[in-house]
Amino acid sequence: MTRELTYAQAINEAFHEEMARDPTIIALGEDITGGGPRGVTAGLLAKFGRARVLDTPISEGGFVGAAVGMAMTGLRPVAELRFMDFLWIAADPIFNQAAKMRYKSAGHTCVPMVLRTLQGTSRGLGATHSQSLEAICAHIPGLKVVMPATPHDAKGLFKTAVRDADPVLFIEHKRGAYRKGPVPEEPYLVPFGQAAIRRAGSQLTVVSWSNTLMYAVDAAEQLAAEGYDLEVIDLRTLVPLDLEAILTSVRKTRRLLIAHEAHRRGGFGAEIAATVQEQLFGQLAQPVVRVGALDVPVPYSQALENIVLPETPHIVKAVKEMLAR
Repeated sequence: MTRELTYAQAINEAFHEEMARDPTIIALGEDITGGGPRGVTAGLLAKFGRARVLDTPISEGGFVGAAVGMAMTGLRPVAELRFMDFLWIAADPIFNQAAKMRYKSAGHTCVPMVLRTLQGTSRGLGATHSQSLEAICAHIPGLKVVMPATPHDAKGLFKTAVRDADPVLFIEHKRGAYRKGPVPEEPYLVPFGQAAIRRAGSQLTVVSWSNTLMYAVDAAEQLAAEGYDLEVIDLRTLVPLDLEAILTSVRKTRRLLIAHEAHRRGGFGAEIAATVQEQLFGQLAQPVVRVGALDVPVPYSQALENIVLPETPHIVKAVKEMLAR
């Protein structure tokens, strides 16, 4: 049986189910005992107590480092980094400890921790609270990078992340917290490394993830009314990457557009574009195109933000320019 939940409600439900299932799961972060700004940790304190639901000081390096230590000694911590922009403060425990511990210990020590974080814009938060940094995390061997776009995937991927033996960056989007969608009542998992085809088509492949996926689907539906036939792929996880899903689609359509909210320069779209052109160069009808944010800090002004960040009109324009060549 399926009902409608918001993205935040879906993760909250998964949190409750997983903490009830596994007593080694510990939740920690700033102000999480009150439910957090979007209610993702609501009810955890009342149900599981202060031994398992921990408010921390505003010290990202401190509590993320503590989570790494917990994970190395038999617990499964889920730490909340309120804004992904503060990733740099916790960079050493994430990049140099959690990501490399299995390698440094010759496989004897793993770090089964989840780092929940929010990225992207939410109207007027400015340059230091609106960044999309997934490409940096995907660059680090040893980290898994998860970016659900729908409430269904948010719940299923979170449950998979909590059960994983290695560190997982679970990246939520600020605008997606209250988006509703169907979520089954019965237990389920969504596997890592398995993309989803959100719309089948034959003329051009659009690859996207997280909040921008919604703009990609919207653009495809708008363009369908004008006779265009787009296939839209939701990656769901960047590491591991379902490369075969991308290649299979592009072999069919012979065209690829990649859309993401992160800055275009150095974004994860560049990695996908390079890989596709390496493997399918002779089968492409034209070069791969990327749509991303302009290479400037995200402005406070909503009018300027609308110019800087890619949304439905930007994808529509790029598709029409590609197919007009």
